[in-house]
Amino acid sequence: MDHQSINLDSITTSDIEHLRPPRNDVDPWKPYHLLVEPEFSRAKQLEDVTTAFLTNRECPFRCLMCDLWKNTLTKPTPRGAIPAQIRFALAQLPPAAHIKLYNSGNFFDRAAIPSDDYAEIISLVSGFKTVIVENHPKLCGPVCLEFRDRLEGAELEIALGLETIHEPTLAQLNKQMTVDDFRRAAEYLRSAGIYVRAFVLLRPPGMTEVEGIERALESISFAFDVGADVVSVIPTRGGNGIMERLAEAGAFHPPNLRSLERVLEVALSWCRGRVFADVWDVNSISHCTNCVSMRKDRLHQMNITQQVPPHVSCEMCCL
Repeated sequence: MDHQSINLDSITTSDIEHLRPPRNDVDPWKPYHLLVEPEFSRAKQLEDVTTAFLTNRECPFRCLMCDLWKNTLTKPTPRGAIPAQIRFALAQLPPAAHIKLYNSGNFFDRAAIPSDDYAEIISLVSGFKTVIVENHPKLCGPVCLEFRDRLEGAELEIALGLETIHEPTLAQLNKQMTVDDFRRAAEYLRSAGIYVRAFVLLRPPGMTEVEGIERALESISFAFDVGADVVSVIPTRGGNGIMERLAEAGAFHPPNLRSLERVLEVALSWCRGRVFADVWDVNSISHCTNCVSMRKDRLHQMNITQQVPPHVSCEMCCL
């Protein structure tokens, strides 16, 4: 692909795969990352959440912006591997109220999470208040309800990638879904008593900084309209090959850290639900070394209090 003639509307799955860097060497019997962190809960208090980033077969979708495939397998996940990973995580981490079983794709893709392992998985997570998993909107169906019914004492929450409600951009992202697909999935899950978490991108390819802010806010509002309980805002980043090519061609620019602050400020002012900013690697989207630590701390405070603190004043960047 000639980067001088790259066109967002003509990028194919083959192009995305061709430009990928090597994937990481991962162990199918261990999660590739673990953490415990506090999160502002539905009960309006800080509660610890265990997150196990599971190692499993790669997601069958090839989203333009995704780099999560780097820590996945090229073959179906071996039976017994996911319970082994969860046991490993629970042995390594302190107790927490909730657990996220994030798997770089779709929990209800049986090649990623074998359904024969559900009983053991459920047994391992039965002591948590909430079990949070990731899934593609098109893979939400009766299997989600069956899994919910087998959980004992825990509530099920499913995190869905909305990304944006701007249909042309959503099509360019190669997510292979429409806004209506997301709506149907969210409403289906909510009608079954399953909580919904939505992921929204800040400034995906093809948007200006102002458009990125406006469309992120429109997407957050839509997510709440269709029943999401919480929305996580993710600054669009590079790192997967195709995004670097788009950046070279001027078709992608990472958002500014101040834009992430602005989106969180406005969305929290609506008081419609919890809104979190993904602060992973936010140093890379800061244009000012003088105030980056203060802005990171401000975002953290918004995440854990769901309140908007005073603005950061910086004499270097005049903001």
